[in-house]
Amino acid sequence: MYLDELRTLLARHARPDGTTAVDGVLISRVDRPDPPEPSMSGTVLAVIAQGAKRLALGDRVYAYGPGQYLVASVDLPVTGQFTQAAPEQPALGFGLTLEPSAVAELLLQAGPGDTPRAGGGTPSGIAVSDAPPALLDAAVRLLRLLDEPRDRTVLAPLIKREILWRLITGEQGAAVSQLGLADSGLSHVSRAVRWIREHYAESFRVEDVARMSGMSVSAFYRNFQAVTAMSPIQFQKQIRLQEARLLLATHPGDVTGVGHRVGYDNPSQFSREYRRQFGAPPSQDAARLRSTVRTPADGKRKRQGDPLPATLNL
Repeated sequence: MYLDELRTLLARHARPDGTTAVDGVLISRVDRPDPPEPSMSGTVLAVIAQGAKRLALGDRVYAYGPGQYLVASVDLPVTGQFTQAAPEQPALGFGLTLEPSAVAELLLQAGPGDTPRAGGGTPSGIAVSDAPPALLDAAVRLLRLLDEPRDRTVLAPLIKREILWRLITGEQGAAVSQLGLADSGLSHVSRAVRWIREHYAESFRVEDVARMSGMSVSAFYRNFQAVTAMSPIQFQKQIRLQEARLLLATHPGDVTGVGHRVGYDNPSQFSREYRRQFGAPPSQDAARLRSTVRTPADGKRKRQGDPLPATLNL
């Protein structure tokens, strides 16, 4: 019942850029299966109402379809693709940005025993579950507000809080809760992830990043791998190559310069790792990036290199 209305609302309000009139709420519509595309996940909830999606994080692969949701509690480099989509039955998805401050506020307001007890270890930065009816109901009511501008300002924040609460008390509650806890294992890893992203072109010692994150080297390795499915060095490489690809979309003739800007002193190594990641050498991929592709939402043309909000890639 909820899925039927969710599909109707998503189809009616889908925009070319994926945004909506409610801050933090996005809608994805894809009319055909797309090739795997790298992106950053953002910290988001993504619900599939129609179609199917596959997402790869390191050596982990997550597949989810109608009535299932994905939670990304850390902004991670992922590769995703819609695997089921057609013009007559497009893939439709609902996205909500997860704000650590909003999660923290709910945790402070919750009574003793109202939130699930954290299990052992640090949870993965991405997880998939079946969406309970209460979560789908809240998503539907939030999207209904797109047709009710008078009520939107007052009611949208309340329903977004309800959705967060459904996540906190749901199957992936431990991961979502750690997003709002300043001293959780996930928050320590997030601190390291943020530092590596901001300094991706620089060499670093893992010991220094571990100390900056407030963990021993052994705990840092263990928790970083649990959250990201990668080592810190592998994570940095993913960020470097994604940044290089964005730069090549606007500087296709400067492959050596782009490689140097993202931290590669050896052009041959840059070309080799780029080809391994994206299936083509930098110069050839740059030409493809500058070609136009059809956008799923409105049939217009856009450049492949143009970024979309992270939630849309989930």
